[in-house]
Amino acid sequence: MRHLLRIDQLRLLPDQPESDLTAKCARLLRTDPSSLRDLTVLRRAIDAREGLTFVYTVAVSAPQEAALLRRCRDKRVTAYVPEHYVLPAPVAPPEVRPIVVGAGPAGLFAALVLVRCGARPILLERGQPVEQRSRDVTHFWRTGRLDTESNVQFGEGGAGAFSDGKLSLSHEVGGDLPTLVGERLAQETIDYADSIYLEFGADTHIEGISDPDKVKDIRRRAIQAGLKLVDCPIRHMGTEKAQGIYLAIERYLAENGVELIFGWECLDLRLKDETCLGGVISNGKEEREIEAGRTIVATGRRGADWLETLCAEHGIAHQTGTVDIGVRVEVRNEIMETVNEVLYESKLIGYPAPFKNKVRTFCQNPGGFVSQENYDNGLAVVNGHSFKEVKSPNTNLSILCSHNFSVPFNQPISYAQKVGELTNMLANGHILVQRYGDILDGKRTWEKELAQSNVRPTLPDAVAGDITAAMPYRSMTNIINFIKAVDQVVPGFASYETLLYSPELKFYSNRVKMDADLNTNIRHLHCLGDSSGWTRGLMMASVMGVLMGREIIRQENI
Repeated sequence: MRHLLRIDQLRLLPDQPESDLTAKCARLLRTDPSSLRDLTVLRRAIDAREGLTFVYTVAVSAPQEAALLRRCRDKRVTAYVPEHYVLPAPVAPPEVRPIVVGAGPAGLFAALVLVRCGARPILLERGQPVEQRSRDVTHFWRTGRLDTESNVQFGEGGAGAFSDGKLSLSHEVGGDLPTLVGERLAQETIDYADSIYLEFGADTHIEGISDPDKVKDIRRRAIQAGLKLVDCPIRHMGTEKAQGIYLAIERYLAENGVELIFGWECLDLRLKDETCLGGVISNGKEEREIEAGRTIVATGRRGADWLETLCAEHGIAHQTGTVDIGVRVEVRNEIMETVNEVLYESKLIGYPAPFKNKVRTFCQNPGGFVSQENYDNGLAVVNGHSFKEVKSPNTNLSILCSHNFSVPFNQPISYAQKVGELTNMLANGHILVQRYGDILDGKRTWEKELAQSNVRPTLPDAVAGDITAAMPYRSMTNIINFIKAVDQVVPGFASYETLLYSPELKFYSNRVKMDADLNTNIRHLHCLGDSSGWTRGLMMASVMGVLMGREIIRQENI
């Protein structure tokens, strides 16, 4: 049923259940609560100016909505008609095809929208198709032998194909794209991108919406601990399911006229008169130029440093942004049981003393496994994933500390890489793991101590040692104090046996400057996803791909 009434500024105290919203709506509308139907929460915010209250915007349906609206005369009540996401009208195939560089979520979704609107792009990917990539990654996990041209970092589906496969369904999560295009458009596009994931096989179940009263209790504890809880609905695909979905999208693209080129890397861009004409590509044996009507760069976190170099060389307007340095934490499922059941993923943000850097949780994997990723420069970093069917006794999540640099230093990616290299040195090329209690005691962790602990590492070749010997003091202090705060929300989180793996690094510091239509200062050049610096995570990268495809078609129709 369509909602025809929108009601703003409904307030609840922390101890009031959301079911009280129906009665509040009825009083405003001067009608019986039993006549109201399909009440949907559109927005929920916190007002802490004079005591803590929760502020809601809802949509509701009732008999004779028009009459109720006329009678109400309250400015908080307005007509509401849900908007449906519509793609632009199809165009004739352009004479020179657009090129999408990178087949991660941003690139795949840009290509999908383009082909559905009549443009038949070329999709260029340095790595391998997801099926071959899956075999290569499995071989690496079993043998430790890295294929530098086919691994977790790049290839069809991007790094997300081997992550936990979580789709965050709120515009409050996933980077700063909403500040560029607007929160409303960002949320509408999330809903549309989500429908595409469902079309290609994603699970219909949504985590984190089943028990709002328990969510409220978790938020109360977070506020008391000085943390912000971002309660975000999650659609969990799972690592294995995500790969299948991206494979299905690949097959759809191939069947509908998209030219897929795997094993070819974009080395450089071709520019003339501040217009991008295509690029220079290589398969490791030969180089050739490729012409493009539009060039869409969507190279993911792994391509952030490459794109940063191109920006400097070609005068692509950009700015130095944030780099995240942190650890991956692993605890027993019993510790995280309530949060896992209620939210699935607890997105907590804090600014711990004394430095007040932003520190946040990211990529929580209930029953998941800690994993190692290797860059082609030999850098080993830690990550985590979880499967739909296979579960471990542990939950892992990352804690990331954000660093912003100003003049004269402007190489945050290199800084984070050096931190990772130093940690790798201590672990002889592997991931370093240490118990939280040992950090507080100022001692390293030994292998025999891990064997005696309740929390057994799910990354079998992690090396016990001392991560504080490599981690910057500022980052380590922030992380320790953040863990103490999280312990107030999740008792037992800061236990002696809690495991910390290092390094966890996120390379998306370079931010390409662009307008609200996703245009850079170089004509016909567009940058998407995590490599652009505007998104973080699968869903928002997919959203940016949708918006880019839609905008190109709109411009072609002008």
